[in-house]
Amino acid sequence: MIQNSELMKGIAPAVILKLLSGKAMYGYEIIRKINELTNGEFQWKEGALYPCLHKMENGGLLKSEWRIVSGKPRKYYALTKTGKEQVAEKVNESRTFCTALNLLLGSE
Repeated sequence: MIQNSELMKGIAPAVILKLLSGKAMYGYEIIRKINELTNGEFQWKEGALYPCLHKMENGGLLKSEWRIVSGKPRKYYALTKTGKEQVAEKVNESRTFCTALNLLLGSE
């Protein structure tokens, strides 16, 4: 399991944009999906996710709306037009970074 919160902060926007490109999600749903897709390697917590969501919303990449689901209010996040335009760029940027990092760490 990856414990370094600084590493997680760096990749959070790309991960969130990619996840939300499929559908609108609420915070805990995002956390569950990340943990599930990484087989538990990324154990995101609310304290790390919500500041990033708020920053991305303030930056115009996300929009939010409250919905009542099973009698409970949930704040759903979705991509704005700008956010949709950023998905491919941020994902490619992260992939390029990971490829370069693998080259560096794989060399002896």
